[in-house]
Amino acid sequence: MRVVVVQEPAGLEPAANRARLRELTPDGADLVVFPEAFARDFGEAGSDVSGYAEAPDGPFATAVADAAAEHATTVVAGMFEAGADPARPFNTLVVRGAAHADYRKVHLYDSFGYRESDRLTAGEPTTALVEVAGLQVGLMTCYDLRFPEMGRALVDAGAEVLVVPSAWVAGPRKADHWRTLVRARAIENTVYVVAAGQPGPRYTGRSLVVDPLGDVLAEAGEEPAVLRAELSRDVVAEARRTNPSLANRRL
Repeated sequence: MRVVVVQEPAGLEPAANRARLRELTPDGADLVVFPEAFARDFGEAGSDVSGYAEAPDGPFATAVADAAAEHATTVVAGMFEAGADPARPFNTLVVRGAAHADYRKVHLYDSFGYRESDRLTAGEPTTALVEVAGLQVGLMTCYDLRFPEMGRALVDAGAEVLVVPSAWVAGPRKADHWRTLVRARAIENTVYVVAAGQPGPRYTGRSLVVDPLGDVLAEAGEEPAVLRAELSRDVVAEARRTNPSLANRRL
């Protein structure tokens, strides 16, 4: 699988973000991963984002599908999805192209002084998987990364790759936590992790692709960047022969 991570900022104007998404989607990739909330940034902490919620077949998801079709790829990107509570939409990843899915973020960021649940509704716990280029891809969003049981549930359901679009807020320890957790999820599950972040200064940036033994295949700094990597099922199989920790579990 040829994967591209697009570490670009989301602005506050949805139409401009849709246009940039189509411009930034490259040729020559099987999977293109944009950050969380790329349809429209969160804005100031605690902002009401309900006015920017859309349907899964609305303008943003349509732009994602169009970009995927134009570039013969599968695109993952984040948006706010309208739900039963009009004041608190879902934080949703849309997947369009050779695969199709809508994943609603399960773990809302009620941490480090933030209260995402004041403005958003959590999705029901689920294992969201899609097949891309013959590999099983599990979907997580940002704060989900801090919950190892979620990564393990996706792997138990068959995931060979975990994709984690994020808007990881910058601050003390945050970049170190991000990199450590991305590598931990790869190592403990012997899977690839493809983690896409929005760039600094508000967010940490530092998008990265990690292989099933924890080696970093590609990594960005804080500035906007594009990462490319090649993922292989044979590498997953070899890692699991080298470190059969999934098979050795007793709990």
